[in-house]
Amino acid sequence: MAAGGSGGDEAFQTFYTEVKQIEKRDSVLTSKQQIDRLLRPGASYFNLNPFEVLQIDPEATDEELKKRFRQLSILVHPDKNQDDVDRAQLAFEAVDKAYKMLLEPEHKKKALDVIHAGKEYVEHTMSQKRKQLKKDGKPTVVEEDDPEVFRQAVYKQTMKLFAELEIKRKERETKEMHERKRQREEEIETQERAKREREWQKNFEETRDGRVDSWRSFQSKGKTKKEKNRTFLKPPKVKMEQRE
Repeated sequence: MAAGGSGGDEAFQTFYTEVKQIEKRDSVLTSKQQIDRLLRPGASYFNLNPFEVLQIDPEATDEELKKRFRQLSILVHPDKNQDDVDRAQLAFEAVDKAYKMLLEPEHKKKALDVIHAGKEYVEHTMSQKRKQLKKDGKPTVVEEDDPEVFRQAVYKQTMKLFAELEIKRKERETKEMHERKRQREEEIETQERAKREREWQKNFEETRDGRVDSWRSFQSKGKTKKEKNRTFLKPPKVKMEQRE
């Protein structure tokens, strides 16, 4: 099978056919099995793909999406799983989140872009492998020519892309949180500084009269003291010489 072109499209269609078969099989899972699936180890990353959460074809119509949501939400709803309410609640929240995400055109498009990027990456890898095999004079048959291997490769690459995007989102969120915290601390410091300046000015104004009175009193006392301590110089008496 040739890489890219109609061959690549054919492989991708085969991939989705396999997905549909898996969806049909998994759609009959019991409530417990669906809860286990949605809460399995690594679910925080597996559940980033809303199509994977709902087990639905990315090309499904809105009507098919609604139908699948109703089926799955009933299976994992806490009211239907009284013996496992807490886990059922978490599973239901994952299903509800995925459904709401796919109802938003922008979020749905982003999810589809990731899936298509995963497919394109695998097809590019297959093309590179074929080139190397041809260069080595070997048959240009790669393991991904097997539809199941191709499906698994796309699945793994898609999950990796979703995970990388989530990690970047969290890093960006953390950075923004620190920036908001820094700005808030600066605002508080500015407010505290302004408050201290206002209080200083207020105290300065309130005590101004007292300082003026004190200064006047000080000057007055100083002047009186100087007057009391002032001594007038008397001219020396001139002794008259007695003539003999």
